[in-house]
Amino acid sequence: MTRKPLAASDDALLIEAFLDMMSAERGASANTLSAYRRDLLDFANFVSRKGASLKGAAKDHVRGHIEELSALALKPSSQARKLSALRRFYGFLYSENYRRDDPTASLSAPKLTRPLPKILSAEEAERLVEAARAGLKPDTQANPETLRLACIVEMLYASGLRISELVAMPLSSVAARERFIHVRGKGGRERMAPVGGEAKKAVDAYLSVREEFLPRGKAGQAASKFLFPSRGVEAHLTRRRCHQLLKELAVKAGIDPERLSPHVLRHAFATHLVEGGADLRSVQTMLGHADIATTQIYTHVAQDRLKRTVETAHPLAKSRKR
Repeated sequence: MTRKPLAASDDALLIEAFLDMMSAERGASANTLSAYRRDLLDFANFVSRKGASLKGAAKDHVRGHIEELSALALKPSSQARKLSALRRFYGFLYSENYRRDDPTASLSAPKLTRPLPKILSAEEAERLVEAARAGLKPDTQANPETLRLACIVEMLYASGLRISELVAMPLSSVAARERFIHVRGKGGRERMAPVGGEAKKAVDAYLSVREEFLPRGKAGQAASKFLFPSRGVEAHLTRRRCHQLLKELAVKAGIDPERLSPHVLRHAFATHLVEGGADLRSVQTMLGHADIATTQIYTHVAQDRLKRTVETAHPLAKSRKR
């Protein structure tokens, strides 16, 4: 079946058709769809400057876009992600007969050197957790914000959740108050994440004041299904606000706030498990990784940390520095 030719002004319609397909057929998350839209609009702006359209872009346009990104010092991983978005988009146009060729077919992705994830040491993670718990001591007057922050930190570090999973988590996931919570992760994959004893206490303490964060009226009804509702425009706490809260807590814990983010706590969860002897398959299951190769990065982190410890603490290593 041959599609009716589209004008350049229909590029936006093609993007939406592609995103609809990715959502309906591939189960792409809202965050993934948002990233695809940004990458495609960036490329559309590039080809527009070259006098072309997104639908009619040639291989040289794609190559020129990647070269421009490289000249702007965009990380190879980000370049590869943008090229991947274009591959999927033009593969869709080809399969749906909007185009007779794929301009990305023979292009190579930028070479990637996978960096080791940033993490906190076990001692730093403990300091952070203690700083979050400081307002929960019997001799202090805990306020709702303190209880919520302690719950967020405990769940990120004790359960290894992605921040997107945490903020959008329904209240029903913890309603049973068991030692595991039901999580819907990337690609709609479901898993059970652990909740330790202290984390469970933090969740229970937060649930006692959760209603303080519910907005009134219809907005409150929409927000009521989330574990972390928001009084703001969105129905649940935003990822940006979580970032801000963690950086403020890092300062209190004596940790450089630039080194801390929700994902750093997820990395710390996995690395500290591996260092403690957990097998990779179990860690893979708890993190919700589709491929164990993704989880194996944490063995390299643990080995790298062990090597640095030996080099700085072993007597022979110290003697060589003299």
